[in-house]
Amino acid sequence: MANHKSALKRIRNSETKRLRNRYQHKTARNAMKKLKELTKKKEAEKMLPEVVSMIDKLAKKNIIHDNKAANLKSQLTKHVASL
Repeated sequence: MANHKSALKRIRNSETKRLRNRYQHKTARNAMKKLKELTKKKEAEKMLPEVVSMIDKLAKKNIIHDNKAANLKSQLTKHVASL
């Protein structure tokens, strides 16, 4: 267990951040899954910017790597274009 006040605070902060990151990551994954399941092009085109925005936010906060974000966005864009 931590011996310093600052170490205890670091534990509290990191747990809060971990939960927030986990929530945001899971929400984005669910949105991607929902986008992939869409069959109507109009709906998919409407939803794509929202999902891309979520992915960009994850990359900006270092929850996912920048290259992974680029790959995901490319994959989703290709999917929407193929509808």
